[in-house]
Amino acid sequence: MGVTKMGSLGEDALEYHRSGRPGKLEVNGTKPFITQRDLSLAYTPGVAEPCRHIHQDSEQVYDYTTKGNLVAVATNGTAVLGLGNIGPLAGKPVMEGKAILFKRFADIDVFDLEIDAYDPDQFIATVKSLEPTFGGINLEDIKAPDSFYIEETLKKTMKIPVFHDDQHGTAIITSAALLNALKVAKKSIETVKVVYCGAGAAAIACAKLHLTLGVRPEHLIMCDRKGVIYEGRKEDMNPYKALFASTTKARTLEEAVKDADVFIGLSVKGALSVSMLQSMAENPIVFALANPDPEIEYDEAKNARFDVIMATGRSDYPNQVNNVLGFPFIFRGALDVRATDINETMKIAAVKALAKLAHEEVSYTVLRAYGLKELSFGRDYLIPKPFDHRVLFWVAPAVAQAAIDTQVAKKSLNLDNYKESLEQRMGISKEIIRHSIQKAKTNPKSIVFPEGDNPKILKACQILIEERIAQPILIGSVDKIKQKITELGLELDNVPIIDPLNFSERDYYIQELFALRQRKGMTLTQAKQSVLDPTIFALLIVQLGQADGMVAGVSQAYPSILRSALQIIGTKAEVNCASGVYLMLFKHRVYFFADTTVNIEPTAEILADIALESATLAKRLDIVPRIAMLSFSNFGSVKHPLCDRVKNAVQLVKMRQPDLIIDGEMQADTAVNPTLVAEHYPFSEIKGNANILIFPDLQSGNIAYKLLHELGGAEAIGPILLGMKKPIHILQRGCQINTIVNMSAIAVLDAQDLENHSYAN
Repeated sequence: MGVTKMGSLGEDALEYHRSGRPGKLEVNGTKPFITQRDLSLAYTPGVAEPCRHIHQDSEQVYDYTTKGNLVAVATNGTAVLGLGNIGPLAGKPVMEGKAILFKRFADIDVFDLEIDAYDPDQFIATVKSLEPTFGGINLEDIKAPDSFYIEETLKKTMKIPVFHDDQHGTAIITSAALLNALKVAKKSIETVKVVYCGAGAAAIACAKLHLTLGVRPEHLIMCDRKGVIYEGRKEDMNPYKALFASTTKARTLEEAVKDADVFIGLSVKGALSVSMLQSMAENPIVFALANPDPEIEYDEAKNARFDVIMATGRSDYPNQVNNVLGFPFIFRGALDVRATDINETMKIAAVKALAKLAHEEVSYTVLRAYGLKELSFGRDYLIPKPFDHRVLFWVAPAVAQAAIDTQVAKKSLNLDNYKESLEQRMGISKEIIRHSIQKAKTNPKSIVFPEGDNPKILKACQILIEERIAQPILIGSVDKIKQKITELGLELDNVPIIDPLNFSERDYYIQELFALRQRKGMTLTQAKQSVLDPTIFALLIVQLGQADGMVAGVSQAYPSILRSALQIIGTKAEVNCASGVYLMLFKHRVYFFADTTVNIEPTAEILADIALESATLAKRLDIVPRIAMLSFSNFGSVKHPLCDRVKNAVQLVKMRQPDLIIDGEMQADTAVNPTLVAEHYPFSEIKGNANILIFPDLQSGNIAYKLLHELGGAEAIGPILLGMKKPIHILQRGCQINTIVNMSAIAVLDAQDLENHSYAN
């Protein structure tokens, strides 16, 4: 096979795969492997203990190894994408890509297996011998009819799920789309005439599942490259095609599609002509799934029939039939109940879950990901989008429950708890964010945005409204903001917009500002000018109680906003300063880093305030605070005034809140390494499991969070401004939309806490 030029996309793809470490996968450990003790636990002699337990009870392999979350993506490379029989070696990039999809969408680990075996029995023997390693087998890119025989045999002989995605993945997604397309067309599945163009693995699997869903056998016609598969045909037949031999008199695709209600294309470019489409019944359903070039071009079909309901395999047209909507979530559900099979009931459960999800309101997050202004169930939205994160929470539980109901599950689940665990396993960062947003939504507050015409702010406000997180107020020119809203295609008609220049109560604001700052050097003339500044105006709105909080900084300097906030809002009476904390989110752990933005050389009193305010934030997020006061010394190992300052701060915190878990001074590794603490500092209140790290000065905190964010792979949320009298949060210039949303949710939590505190008093 020659090398085909693909232009810039092809070059980009080559560079993507070869840059840095070649390929797309690596293996990472999930347990500490730093000390000699770690080595003795991970390998000899400690590893012998789980081996003994598994030998006594084979089911314990799921307790002590990765088997329960490990899938093999296995191929011999005989039918790779649209490339054909390119062999296992050339198919490896595709299998690595499949592995990434499993991990990205369902947190399933994968080993890709490219097997040099063209004989089906040899392939079967190889895969069967690896059963002890894996929790499931995903067969991929194997030519028909070998794929049927291989899957059937492995399913009979293995006690773990075996799933040929080219067959069943496509069948499940097309079935979900078909059920919804029939609703749009107002047709019954029992009466429609369905024609399949293609008789390979995918087409046969689709036809089988569609029959299960209600398509009548006498209404089904299948065609291959030789024409209609009919009873008595001898040429180019096999037992799998013979199952769909029809009694029709039609012999060509053209004859078969006349008056047909549904066309399912899994064949080649151009197989369906305009004249064929025009001969179909009213509201024809056309799934032209040949990729990248469909059986009939989308625009061509739409121009030929205004009433056509169309789906393709391409992402640049509506209704993409993409297998990523199926296999990660189907395996997730099957693995989590230790299913021994993926049966028809489980497949149908996935179909119905996908079909039902398409009827739900589409979030702005999904719209934004696809560059759309609106999307709702109908001709152009039959199935969910692949990047709709809700698919996991709809499909995996449905599959798990079906496995339990059909008794192929070896483990039972509480579905409500299971759905919660799915959200948690996709990352602690998502859990923290989800928790903040859900808590904010219980009692949304008004948040004012002084950068009212900034596109990121406006898009964030759309999310805040749709998710009912906050009630935005925009500051700036009304005409300019409304024009920007129209350009962006947003729906913010009910969001208040206030222009300081034309505000009817501006004189009242001027007097309020003058009263606040007249003994700090501000003249009345300066107050009149300052009120026109959107940030100062927004701060006055909060100060006067006409908004609950403010979020700003996406296009402004942090120090200037902070200065104005301190002058107008001020800090709480019980603290000496404001401070900035970042939430540093790793997949399964979260840390609070403070202070990272405000205090350059804090005193012991200020360090104590920072620790107490950080602990309050952690409690608000339902995290038990464990505070490590960091230094270059461990518990007096170095005598220096800087170390004494940190030690004194610990004592101040203990005097004010004796119940807090806090210790120091200590080095960073002592704060987060349990083994080190157990060996050398068993007396420490922090057992190497600190989650709040208080840095001795601004430069160390700022450097640490930026290095971990850039080099350590941590997600940073913040800076969260602590110690203010009212909810004020200052963004880092140029931050992303999701950061604005997250910080707004935290501002709402602050306002809720302030309100609850007021009621208590």
